[in-house]
Amino acid sequence: MLCAMYLTRACVENPEPVNLFPKPILILIGIALLTATLFLQTGQAQSVALQITATPAPDRLAQPTLPAAPSQADYGAQEFWSRCLPCHGDRGQGLTDEFRETYPPEDRNCWLSGCHGARPYPDGWTIPAFVPPVIGAQALQRFPNAQALQEYICASMPYQWPGTLEEDTCWELTAFLLRQNGLWEANVELNETNAAQVVIFEPPPSSTPVPVATVNRKSDLIALTATILAAVILGLLVIFINGSKPRQ
Repeated sequence: MLCAMYLTRACVENPEPVNLFPKPILILIGIALLTATLFLQTGQAQSVALQITATPAPDRLAQPTLPAAPSQADYGAQEFWSRCLPCHGDRGQGLTDEFRETYPPEDRNCWLSGCHGARPYPDGWTIPAFVPPVIGAQALQRFPNAQALQEYICASMPYQWPGTLEEDTCWELTAFLLRQNGLWEANVELNETNAAQVVIFEPPPSSTPVPVATVNRKSDLIALTATILAAVILGLLVIFINGSKPRQ
């Protein structure tokens, strides 16, 4: 037992460890592990970045919030949302097909529904075939100034109950529409003292018509007839004079 444990060559000498994998293979395994680690870390970082940057789409039909110090136009934005948006669109684009897609499927075809179709319910009303835009290029070109726009809103809107808006509400809606069309700075209150000076559409100056010489056909005909008669009379007179001379 003693010889077997301590005196044999195998027990006394320290044998070299056996290398199961050659060095090139170990290098390749290390590179593969490093690449996999970097790939996983990059994927996790991108996933975290996507989670951080991804934001839900805003609700286009949500009520606008008032700022800390709301202006007249800010109040008008809320009035527009509650009174005008269903027909004129969330961006003032009118009752377009694209805007109607934001409604639930059962409410998208306004003209076939019982409340707004050709034969509406007792408390309903028929929506016109075309609802014009109120925000955008040339949207308000029918109005010369803000005063005319405000008066139209008060007299004709909303479509189903015209003339029911309070005057302050009309001014707020007017200020909002002007601001959205880039025609009004919201830091000044719009009212009857300054609305007529806020120009919305100014028609181009009409060119002065160039006078055209008119032809009086009746007078020209009389003058021509007189000229012909004078020539005939003169010719007859010459013939008469020549005929009355004595022959030699």
